Amino acid sequence: MPLQTDTETETEQPSYIRRRRHATQPDNPHWVRRAGVAGGVIGTLALSGVSAASAADTTAPSPAETTAGIPVLNTATTAAQAAEAVDQSAVEIQLQAHQDAADAAALKTAKEQALRAAAAKAAAAKKAAAERKATTQAASRSSARTTLSSSASSSTSTSTASGSVASVINFLKSQVGKAYVYGATGPSAYDCSGLTQAAFRTIGVDLPRTSEAQSTFGTPVSVSNVQVGDLLFWGGAGSAYHVAVYVGNGQYLDAANPGKGVVIQQMSNYMPTSAVRVA
Repeated sequence: MPLQTDTETETEQPSYIRRRRHATQPDNPHWVRRAGVAGGVIGTLALSGVSAASAADTTAPSPAETTAGIPVLNTATTAAQAAEAVDQSAVEIQLQAHQDAADAAALKTAKEQALRAAAAKAAAAKKAAAERKATTQAASRSSARTTLSSSASSSTSTSTASGSVASVINFLKSQVGKAYVYGATGPSAYDCSGLTQAAFRTIGVDLPRTSEAQSTFGTPVSVSNVQVGDLLFWGGAGSAYHVAVYVGNGQYLDAANPGKGVVIQQMSNYMPTSAVRVA
């Protein structure tokens, strides 16, 4: 290989320097083209990066969006909400209790009203029945009085009855004005059955001592068909509580009570319920 001389080296060096200086000249069209190409490539890459970042921004959730679905535990807020829920439940329970109490009170009032209405209805029905019964009894008594008056006026039985009956009537009338004493049998005072017993003893008829027993002695007759000397009773047969003797003209004689003593009274004022004939 031939040796390179200093002359050759010096000769080539300026060429090298020229190439470097030539390459750095700004008005070199090749450099401009290279710079333009490089700038375009860089710009394209930059735009691509921006577009990719924008696309990534629109598709990928942000940190705020990522954490938005995660509940944040706040102890104070949770405790307050729990307390509010408990208070609300207590209020609802109290309201329900008041409502239940009101319903129970309304039901009780309705039952009491129904009971009162039923009691009032029963009382009205009982009163109506009593009024009907009283009306029927009054009509029956009125009919009995009319019949008795008619029979008394047309009957031959008078206070001047003859025979044993006349003796009974005369004895009874002689006792008028004497006192009534319960349990007395004469001669100064009598009770009702003691007087009748003493009167019929004068003709040999021995009556039982009490009005209850006398009401079953002899032959029963209707009140509308009584004759002078018949025994009149108030109360049923075997349970009579008062006795008198019919003396004619719609009248009877009895030992009435401590206030009246032995008297003659109008039968229409206090109608008997049964009668017995013993003589």
